[in-house]
Amino acid sequence: MKKLLNTLYVTTQGAYLAREGETILVRVEKETRLQVPIHTLSGIVCFGRVSCSPFLLGLCAERGVGFSMLTENGRFLARMQGPVCGNVLLRRQQYRWADDQERSATLGRAFLVGKIANSRTVLQRALRDHAEKPGAERMVDASARLRFSLEQLPVASSLDALRGLEGDAAGTYFGVFNHLITNQKEEFQFHERSRRPPLDKVNCLLSFLYTLLMHDIRSALESVGLDPAVGFLHRDRPGRASLALDLMEEFRPVLADRLALSLINLGVVKKSGFRQAETGGVTMDADTRKALLVAYQKRKQEEINHPFLNEKVEIGLLPFAQSLLLARHVRGDLDGYPPFIWR
Repeated sequence: MKKLLNTLYVTTQGAYLAREGETILVRVEKETRLQVPIHTLSGIVCFGRVSCSPFLLGLCAERGVGFSMLTENGRFLARMQGPVCGNVLLRRQQYRWADDQERSATLGRAFLVGKIANSRTVLQRALRDHAEKPGAERMVDASARLRFSLEQLPVASSLDALRGLEGDAAGTYFGVFNHLITNQKEEFQFHERSRRPPLDKVNCLLSFLYTLLMHDIRSALESVGLDPAVGFLHRDRPGRASLALDLMEEFRPVLADRLALSLINLGVVKKSGFRQAETGGVTMDADTRKALLVAYQKRKQEEINHPFLNEKVEIGLLPFAQSLLLARHVRGDLDGYPPFIWR
């Protein structure tokens, strides 16, 4: 299994990244603030006005270190990719499968099994810990409806039918999401999922975490030789990493939603760390962003037992483990793709 390495997040505005031998220098106003060996990193994510030398980009490409550029508020801008990894035969098979509606539906169904099952587990764990809280009855009903959606997935034979079930399940899940917030309820109200821009503080947290998760999943897919742009459930669209979005579905509830809820319920993030623009979009300040990045990195270092591999895996390696299983299925080494289902 691949070793979990750190991701370097650069949030200081005006920072400059440079190469010095086999290390990365982070300079602010010509002063070196940080020096990191390249072999300790799996990725670099820069926010806002952060620049870098072409020699550093070349080193990252050579060593397979993902490099992503985001706006200061966490909106994805661009990603640098080095030489393509893996066997060209694997990618050609991926493209053939993506053109096959039946194959695409089979894989899309597997991704949605993971997403809906993990969403239901989030609700069930909340019910176990807060069975007496207001909204418990609605969560019980939502859990039952998600179970029904899971039972309907084998019946759905087309991609459109699968997307319809996914939309219903997402509506059910986010319809009770506000009840999962047990602390700071007045300050953090959630009504519905909103994007580009997020219209409340909870959506701001979710969107930011989904962006971080997307970076990790794209890197994982590229490392096993799959093309992140060619998906099965999400179809081809210029500029969209469709396969990364496919694989991301099963991880959203576990790696992003639960972390956002924990940050709110434990009081790690506060109302004062957010502001609303005149256009209605909500953004977080630098301190809140840093607290979220630290929490995300700590979460990735925790270990769980992988249900299919039956071995201890660091949470940060789950995207790589699932990308590897998907590649093995496409190559024909596995009869089916086993989605990650949180226990």
